[in-house]
Amino acid sequence: MLDVRRLRLLRELKIRGTLAEVAEALQYSPSSVSQQLALLEKEAGVQLLRKTGRRVQLTPQAEVLVAHTAHLLETLEQAEADLAASLTTVSGTVRIAVFQSAALALMPGTLTRMAATYPEVRIEMVQREPETALHETWARDFDLVIAEQYPGHAAPRYAELDRVRLTGDAIRLAVPGPDKGLPPIRALEDTADLAWVMEPRGAASRHWAEQACRSAGFEPDVRYETADLQAQIRLIESGNAVGLMPDLVWTGRETSAQLLLLPGNPHRTVFTSVRRSSAKRPAILAAREVLAVTADSIAPAGPVPPEAKSA
Repeated sequence: MLDVRRLRLLRELKIRGTLAEVAEALQYSPSSVSQQLALLEKEAGVQLLRKTGRRVQLTPQAEVLVAHTAHLLETLEQAEADLAASLTTVSGTVRIAVFQSAALALMPGTLTRMAATYPEVRIEMVQREPETALHETWARDFDLVIAEQYPGHAAPRYAELDRVRLTGDAIRLAVPGPDKGLPPIRALEDTADLAWVMEPRGAASRHWAEQACRSAGFEPDVRYETADLQAQIRLIESGNAVGLMPDLVWTGRETSAQLLLLPGNPHRTVFTSVRRSSAKRPAILAAREVLAVTADSIAPAGPVPPEAKSA
């Protein structure tokens, strides 16, 4: 009989690439991981790993076991969900990965509501970029991910993960207030000679923002890069930059920036994903339910001044 725990180590090696990364993810020592995989080879009666320089590579026979292990883990997770659903109380831990603006806008209210409604559910939250968070949820590092998708830019899809829309928010051009001494800005093309702040390259928001500027006829002068949207807001409000900001960042705060509508009124989609095999676990259902209530309680539009014009 093959040991499921050792099979999981083999699958983790397939996902993470090195014994050291498997050990770090599962809180083992690298030597312990290596010993367990050696025992799995004896159980299977075939070679599972071969050395390639300082790394190890899975053999075709190991790939066969990894494919079956994925199905086994899904079945076990479904069994755990069914077992939890048979109980009269909702309890357990839900590990959530969330990007920054959703963490700021959605998580405080969600945590407060969860504590009041489902006190026996423990929520653990880590901030992650959506692409990374989706992969790590698929890899079982998290139970639930809150991710985003920009217009025309599909977020990565994994067959094992479902996808449920949570909310959407408009993306607007944020420029300094009129007291900062900049020339009047009425359209996106008026920012062609100004300094921009954007997220680092590789982020979906960065690619979308660059494409929006190019469609308006110019290459943005991106002088400032930061994944921290609060830092972006400070640069804009202080008169040092302009940027494209989703409405969720303004939840619960006022701003001195001017927020201008973009052509076509583009919106970002915010969604949740969980592994299908765990989707009916009561604690996860509760977290999704409360997240939806929190999202519905937030006004869909940002603090756009009445005089704001289309950019």
